[in-house]
Amino acid sequence: MDQQLRDRLDAAVLRRLLAHLDDRKDVQNIDLMNLAGFCRNCLSKWYAAAAKDLGEPVSDDAARERVYGMPYGEWKRLYQKDASPAQQAAFEAAKPAG
Repeated sequence: MDQQLRDRLDAAVLRRLLAHLDDRKDVQNIDLMNLAGFCRNCLSKWYAAAAKDLGEPVSDDAARERVYGMPYGEWKRLYQKDASPAQQAAFEAAKPAG
């Protein structure tokens, strides 16, 4: 497989992941962090970093909007819930020591 095809496949997978996360607004970022060690915010940071690496800077707000499918503040207002004590405890327990 050549690099051009690999890049196209990678891009298709990212689009599918973003669509899946958009369909699963019930899954909170803390759930993703506790289970997988990354969340939508991580994806937006990776997106902005990749753009910068390619010489096409993307603002944090623009990267979040790409990942969330809407302005971040709107997503938080509509879909983000307060973390439960159990979720928060799992998050704290997963943090690396130091």
